Parts: sequence; C-alpha cells; structure tokens
Amino acid sequence: MEAYVTPVIEFVKANQAWAPAIIFALCFAESLAVLSLVVPAWAMIVAFGPLIGSAGIPFWPILAAAVLGATLGDAVSYWFGYVFKDRIAKIWPLSRHPEILPKGQAFFDKWGVWAIFIGRFSGPLRASVPLVAGMLAMPQWKFQIANVLSAILWAGALLAPGNMLGQYLKVLH
Repeated sequence: MEAYVTPVIEFVKANQAWAPAIIFALCFAESLAVLSLVVPAWAMIVAFGPLIGSAGIPFWPILAAAVLGATLGDAVSYWFGYVFKDRIAKIWPLSRHPEILPKGQAFFDKWGVWAIFIGRFSGPLRASVPLVAGMLAMPQWKFQIANVLSAILWAGALLAPGNMLGQYLKVLH
C-alpha cells in the first residue's frame, strides 16, 4: 500500500495546485463500483489530511473536491445499477463473487435510505450500496440527498482529523 501512497503524497507536496484534482479523483475512485475494489484510494485520502495541515494547503477546497468526487462516484454507481439492473451480476468482479449483490440487497432492504450513510463508512459496502440502490430503483431524490450528506460527513471524517494533526505538528516545528 505504501508503494502507492508515498508517490501520490510526494507529488502533491511538490505540486500543491493539483491537490483538489487529485483528491477528487481519489474520492471518485473510492466511491465508484468495481473501481473501488482495484484502486487503493482510501489510504491516500486519509494521508491527505496531515499533508494539507502541515503543508498549508487550504482545507476547504480539498474538502469540497473530496465531497464532489465521492458524490459523483456514488451517483455513477447508482446510474449503473439503475440502467443495467440484473445484468450487473454477470460482470466481473461480481460474476466471481455472486454473494455480494444479495448481501447488498438484504442490507439495503433492512436499512433503506440509511444504508447509503452506513455504506459510505464501510469499505466493502461503500460502492455496492449505491449500485444496489439503483438496481432497486430507489427514488433519485432520496438517493441524492443521502449521497451528498453522507459524502460531506465521510470526507470530513477522513480529512479533518489529519488536517488538525498536521497543523498541530506544523506549530511544533
């Protein structure tokens, strides 16, 4: 994991203007069905917090880019579920793990709109819950409200503590 995280963090240190675009891409990848399984974005997102605090990168544009990336990733996952419905189970990697979608549907059936919030904070569920929401044709407006609000909470929870730690460490130097 460190082999992926370190180069990204070093690039951002040297090219701070790219920080919002990079955090957007990481949060998008982390929230997009299937792509989230192959891109190790979570660790890089968490590493961003101390970096922005210690490097003096403005927090609010980074948070906004993270929220936008996460929101768009979930929205695209919802769209895939809505458009492709049952055909999704035949696409890799879901074709190799047929238990994922029924578990996602049971989770969604139990929690309803709260599944979007809970799923956002659970790695294995993060990208599959929006996919299932789309497959079940959850009303778009309910999904998008939960999507945006959960993205704000999620991005803040991942970035703010590290940002504060980075600012604290900067003061100590």
